[in-house]
Amino acid sequence: GSMCFSEIIYVLAYMQSFYRLLLSRREFVQRLKLESTLNVHDGCVNTISWNETGEYILSGSDDTFLVITNPYNKKVKKSIRSGHRANIFSAKFMPHTNDQEIISCSGDGIIFYTHTEKSPDFNRQCQFTCHYGTAYEIMTVPNDPYTFLSCGEDGTVRWFDLRTKTSCTKVDCKDDILINCTRAATSISISPLVPYYLAVGCSDSSVRIYDRRMLGTRATGNYTGRGTTGMCGRFVPTHLSNKSCRVTSLCYSEDGQEVLVSYSSDYIYLFNPKDDQARELKGPSEERREELRQPPVKRLRLRGDWSDTGPRARPESERERDGEQSPNLSLMQRMSDILSRWFEEASEAQSSRGTRPQTRPRATTAISKSTFPSSSRSSSAVPAPPTSSSLVDTSAPSSSSTTTSTPNSDTPTTSAPSTTRPSAAEPVLSLHYSSEGTTTSTIKLDFTDECSTSQGPAGIVSEGSNVGSSPQERSQPEGSDDTSGGCRRTEPYLGVLSLLHFLSLRRSAAARIQELFRRRKERRELEESGTQNIRRPSVKMVYKGHRNSRTMIKESCFWGNNFVMSGSDCGHIFIWDRHTAEHLMLLEADNHVVNCLQPHPYDPILASSGIDYDIKIWSPLEESPSFNRVLAVEVITRNELMLEETRNTITVPASFMLRMLASINHIRSDRLEGDRSEGSGQENEDE
Repeated sequence: GSMCFSEIIYVLAYMQSFYRLLLSRREFVQRLKLESTLNVHDGCVNTISWNETGEYILSGSDDTFLVITNPYNKKVKKSIRSGHRANIFSAKFMPHTNDQEIISCSGDGIIFYTHTEKSPDFNRQCQFTCHYGTAYEIMTVPNDPYTFLSCGEDGTVRWFDLRTKTSCTKVDCKDDILINCTRAATSISISPLVPYYLAVGCSDSSVRIYDRRMLGTRATGNYTGRGTTGMCGRFVPTHLSNKSCRVTSLCYSEDGQEVLVSYSSDYIYLFNPKDDQARELKGPSEERREELRQPPVKRLRLRGDWSDTGPRARPESERERDGEQSPNLSLMQRMSDILSRWFEEASEAQSSRGTRPQTRPRATTAISKSTFPSSSRSSSAVPAPPTSSSLVDTSAPSSSSTTTSTPNSDTPTTSAPSTTRPSAAEPVLSLHYSSEGTTTSTIKLDFTDECSTSQGPAGIVSEGSNVGSSPQERSQPEGSDDTSGGCRRTEPYLGVLSLLHFLSLRRSAAARIQELFRRRKERRELEESGTQNIRRPSVKMVYKGHRNSRTMIKESCFWGNNFVMSGSDCGHIFIWDRHTAEHLMLLEADNHVVNCLQPHPYDPILASSGIDYDIKIWSPLEESPSFNRVLAVEVITRNELMLEETRNTITVPASFMLRMLASINHIRSDRLEGDRSEGSGQENEDE
């Protein structure tokens, strides 16, 4: 006969307890195997999430489509043209809406509220354009079908209530700001058991824990504007306390007792938000005396060169040792090597001319206001080839230490989505002239999506733990006319690259002043936190071996009660023992970078995605555990070496190289003309 409802519930509960028991054993993760591949997108898949019942997967991509897929029969339930014009970075089902309401955000900062049963024209009207720059993450509230939160490069966490409004296109909107962090807010997480606790990861290496009951917005009438209001904890690993390192992922444990945080160009840390054992950390006065020291840039990488990602990538030292020759190098690698040689020679030439910056040679005028369009809010204002939002060069942990703009300043430049494969969201140092700052020729270092990738202007992408440690604005003094005697007395490429060298190694007075005010505000907040009951948790566990530097959306998460996992730039999924940090499993899951990991809510199934244009489903299908420890050691060793290499690398877009080549050609032409004129002058004298 048929089972009654209570029997079905009993069977489901028994199966769930069985799965939890299975998840507690390491043999489970060591038997994981690729079960299926879902080819439902035409771009990098930057966000995946299960629905509440675990029947469907919602995914968002550089192709700007939202897709709902049944992973068991591989059939697409719904493919939605989202209305986004930039790479989708985060998408979530609203709870208790029968999977019909979706919130998504993208590299241009726009948030869309999509109803799967409404027309595309209706859904296109339901957009929120409040964020300046990239919006990184959407977070829904458990059991709440009406409200959601978002965070972005503008340093704000915003709280929206769909009962109040389903769209907002107000210029310079501050109505829904819940928290202003003054630094880019790159990840958020809500405690599943106590949902009024909110964790916010920032580009200044901090994770801040807030009690949302103490917070409000201008729309609700109780916005305070004070950075420490509602803050009940602040976590920073000791060695990162004076650095600006981006948080790429935050995750609460199921019981809300621990938080997992992943840092760009660093490692993954576990802490207890209720802990208060780190008060011995250096105070604000000591922080003030220490300045972020940016290591010298040693290498340029051409945007689109992903040769340092994926399972077959090798550190430069290993390639040199093995004598890797030209036939094995991709075109992108060759061009990157050429750029690096130019930059190295230019840097040496600059150093030989003295430590004080010389007046700009005439060649540098090739990079002028006409070359770089001024900042614009519109993502279409800066036409750039789309790149995947998944590959955000987070290696520049500090690269976004300061937000490109704040809600109180002019809007930052954003970029259009990219179409190249693989595309990625790399922090881009965009050489866009802006009217902001103390001069009219301020160069903005923009870390928004170029692929947009998460970014897309024709700028320089700063990687490296401290290189371009923050999207701080740098400016050139006006009226610095050329007194060098012309370009003929410089190397053909020195003019352009000396500017690069100048930008990467020196900070302008305007940038220093802006940073001074920003740090002063942060010091006040820290001093307030010292007098208030704000806990400072210490590190409970560190998970190493993976590599997180090329993308800004690299996820780490818990799986069950005993495992922690993360994606990696080496194209593998890493799984550790949660309690001992022992490395338990390595899965090759992408040809370039694994960004997203989402365990099934009940079953022992894992979904992953990254730069490849697909979603992969993993299950414990191997007959016996199959963890290759020898391979794992090799991969971990390479990752450590390559993590160091990326710390002094900046990524430049192809358009920048084309401008450099054009400038070099122009300089050479000038030299030839000068040589001819000198030659003709000599002939006249002889006559």
